[in-house]
Amino acid sequence: MAKKALIVWGGWDGHQPKEVAQLFRAMLAAEGFEVEVSDTLEAFADKEKLMGLDLIVPAWTMGKIEQEWVNNVSAAVQAGTGLAGCHGGMCDAFRENTDWQFMTGGQWVAHPGNDGTEYVVNVKHSSSPLVAGMPDFTVSTEQYYLHIDPAIEVLATTRFPIAPGPHSPNKAVDMPVVWTKRWGQGRVYYNSLGHQADVVALPEVSELMRRGFLWCAEGKTAGAADYAADGTYTGMQDNQL
Repeated sequence: MAKKALIVWGGWDGHQPKEVAQLFRAMLAAEGFEVEVSDTLEAFADKEKLMGLDLIVPAWTMGKIEQEWVNNVSAAVQAGTGLAGCHGGMCDAFRENTDWQFMTGGQWVAHPGNDGTEYVVNVKHSSSPLVAGMPDFTVSTEQYYLHIDPAIEVLATTRFPIAPGPHSPNKAVDMPVVWTKRWGQGRVYYNSLGHQADVVALPEVSELMRRGFLWCAEGKTAGAADYAADGTYTGMQDNQL
């Protein structure tokens, strides 16, 4: 039976969400997924439908979302549905919703130097098959500075600072570019690369996303058996302005 994926795109047009969604759709279809693409956040309104998916792919930047819909996505991921995305389409999707940020593992705060900054992505070789055999590579695009969850497993980093700014007097830091985390039984994957469709289409970025999608979708049948995936999560109760 084919795995099922939902791609939801929209928000700020500068990230070319429609074009990025098309690339993701083609990538998943080539792997045998049954793919639904939606341009409305109402796609997150049907909790039972989300629970039946293998993978959710958000491609939505700087939006506002109903708390119930975040709860629905959270419950589905807790029950084993994978969640994977890139750049601002996942970790700058809903700035006012801290539950979303807790689930995804981080939130964008800056990109010193803006678009066209040249930097190296350093792959962290570990036991993870997600980066096996992948070399370091150089990109020219936005270099994301993120506030991150210390629980994430970092698979690739980039060194700050490169572009000057008020952050420069601080010590050099290795900022995560690619990471994974767990949310209940579900697997979460993020890649900060992907400012526009041409960046997503880079061979290294495409391969990283392909591996991330597959890994997340596999979590539906390989979840942590000791987690009670009943969708219960109280949050902080003041996460929406």
